[in-house]
Amino acid sequence: MADEIIRQIKSACVQRDVPEPHIMTEFGSFTVGESGAVLYSVAAQKKQNDNELWNMIDSSFITTLPDTWGIKQRFILLAINHWDGDFHRVNLGGITCDSDDYYIMESVRNRVFLPKLREGETQYLGFFHTGAYQESLGGYGGIQHCLIPAPKHVIIDRDEDGKVSTRLFAKEQSAKSMMKILGY
Repeated sequence: MADEIIRQIKSACVQRDVPEPHIMTEFGSFTVGESGAVLYSVAAQKKQNDNELWNMIDSSFITTLPDTWGIKQRFILLAINHWDGDFHRVNLGGITCDSDDYYIMESVRNRVFLPKLREGETQYLGFFHTGAYQESLGGYGGIQHCLIPAPKHVIIDRDEDGKVSTRLFAKEQSAKSMMKILGY
């Protein structure tokens, strides 16, 4: 990909008799986009006014998907379970008290539809192609927004024969480890 971009720039410069520029770039989202996913469960549902239903995730978008908050990045969002039920429009919010802790859905084309929950069911949802550096604001295992613990990290791999395996890369951050970082 990089070679083709350089060739195209060189060709355009030669055609216009312009000196070739110094090129500095970062291709992180193109090269590692598919390497990450973040899974949540719906911790609670709440109704705001008569027509807004909010699904509150068991984490914080600001903490675990800061690009949704910082640069309004949209990721592939899919329900993980209950595909056989009826779907309805919902808003997604995080568990912090921060008014910016929600998933972007201002326009009609970005509305979120998830399965309707029945009593006692848990809904899981996943954000995909999140890249390899969403936790970079607080650093891996560091102190995150509103002291939300860093989530469990699992590596999912598939061998040449198609067999899928999983292994725990890091446990969920404990309150004790966060207190230690803070000097307690």
